Amino acid sequence: MYERILVPTDGSKVAEAAVEHAIDIAERYGADVHAIFVADTDAIAYGLGTEQVDRIRQGQFEGMTELREDAEEATGYVTDAAEAAGLTAYERHAGGQPHRLIADYAEDNDIDLVVIGSHGRSGVRRALLGSVTERVLRSTHVPVLVVDYEPDD
Repeated sequence: MYERILVPTDGSKVAEAAVEHAIDIAERYGADVHAIFVADTDAIAYGLGTEQVDRIRQGQFEGMTELREDAEEATGYVTDAAEAAGLTAYERHAGGQPHRLIADYAEDNDIDLVVIGSHGRSGVRRALLGSVTERVLRSTHVPVLVVDYEPDD
């Protein structure tokens, strides 16, 4: 049923909870796991020049050490978990509008399931879902599993 599972990640605890679910499902079906980190250029464009934003849109984070490290750590977490479970993993770093790039990646790579956290790193928990998660739900025809995270008290 599932051959390719996509996990959008920003490295947050909510994203890590989604990774656990994605790996569990991938193990059951022998699916490949795809991890994508998208730098939201709309959110960061104000502080950067046009050239830097264009590089980010192309997934080139050179010269932006913190962003590159965040991307590598976030997708590396997914890859490490997948490989520990004996699964094949793929990583993608990109820049642009997260919901569009996630939906495009899912379509371009014949993704069977997207497993995404209910909200991201922003620290603001919305009444229902984070804006990226909600937009992903509206932007793709691929089934989407939304995972929430409850911190231990």
